[in-house]
Amino acid sequence: MKSYISFLIFLCLILTLSGCIEVPSHSLPSVTIDVEFNKPTALDQYVLDNLKFEFTNISNSTTYSFCSEEGIKLIPGLYNISFSATTDSHDNSARQLRGFMQSVEVTGERMTIYIPIFIAPVSNDFVISEIFFAGTLQSSGNQYYGDDYIKIYNNTDKTLYADGLTIFESKFTTTQKYNYTPDIMENDVTVQALYTIPGNGTDFPILPGQYILIADTGIDHRVINPNSFNLSHADWEWYDISSVPSFMDIDSPTVPNLDKWYCYTQSFWLLHNRGFKAYGIARIPIPKQEYLKNYRYSYDYDIIVEAGSFPMSDSAYRIPNEWIVDMVNCSIASEFAWTVCHPSLDAGWTYCGTIDKDKTRYFHSVRRKMVALSPSGNPILQDTNNSTNDFNPFCTPSEIELQHSATDLYGSAATVITYDGVNPK
Repeated sequence: MKSYISFLIFLCLILTLSGCIEVPSHSLPSVTIDVEFNKPTALDQYVLDNLKFEFTNISNSTTYSFCSEEGIKLIPGLYNISFSATTDSHDNSARQLRGFMQSVEVTGERMTIYIPIFIAPVSNDFVISEIFFAGTLQSSGNQYYGDDYIKIYNNTDKTLYADGLTIFESKFTTTQKYNYTPDIMENDVTVQALYTIPGNGTDFPILPGQYILIADTGIDHRVINPNSFNLSHADWEWYDISSVPSFMDIDSPTVPNLDKWYCYTQSFWLLHNRGFKAYGIARIPIPKQEYLKNYRYSYDYDIIVEAGSFPMSDSAYRIPNEWIVDMVNCSIASEFAWTVCHPSLDAGWTYCGTIDKDKTRYFHSVRRKMVALSPSGNPILQDTNNSTNDFNPFCTPSEIELQHSATDLYGSAATVITYDGVNPK
């Protein structure tokens, strides 16, 4: 145990020391940044320690890091800003703090930026460990559908129960930002698909270090597409009774169905195969019918194009932030516009492609990073509520690794098994 703790301390020290860099010299005029914090009332009595600021220039993706609010100078431009710190531990209650701002214009000779900060929640429940949304290809080069999946992991040191855990997809995309009114993001996430693991509370125990595999269609997909893999061993699948005769879902005889609470489509639900949505898990503490009755969200927004501005209205469902266990924003660099949730849930995003319709995205997934092994040999996965930091993007999916199935349309078999798409077992 002592060596394990020492390793974690060493790892944190290395990350801290390597996290701050000086801004490269340049001939452009610089802007002096003064930082003010908007702290929750509960933090008024605390001093902030271990400060780290990251300013990412949106136009060129260059990130500048600082370990103090003193001496911050940036070239003019549009920036995403992330902040982390801890409180002092004089009362043995040190807390992790986070802050995040998007699309901040840095201009002039000197300016003040007011960063809202929040207490980062402590992980004591499941985390999403992998999302395979891109799909595989058939030997013809055509996309194959139905083998997407989500993996959920018990990252704690105690037994958790999967009963009542809901997976969901965001209504809004990370590639289009509108001014939705009323704006509820401070308190809720807007969703368009919800599927729940059934159970009475203790029917499905998940031990520390165990995964839950939730499949789109829980069949052996190799029968239809030799370049795919077998999902007939999945723990659950989402199944839709389609009202469109030409688009019917398949109900696996070997995999139990999730309880479908709601989905926007009249045929069947697929994960967005370019990764323009956010996905999450939640524990909804009220019955399904009560939720469907009371948590509808109607909103207005304007679409602005060359021809003019056009008012729009729509509706979806909302999940209060305090019900959400974990959330992951997905996107691509060339189209990213915003994260579709409050930064306390996820302050970043991850990807399986760099441009829209990227043909290299197939046979890849996003996988949560492993930071260490526990004394019992279980992976400890990183969870800072920032998917940019927490996920390895563009990975070989774990099921492809485990089954040594195809990694491309030519059928080249996977040969390496990893913990997280990077670290080999």
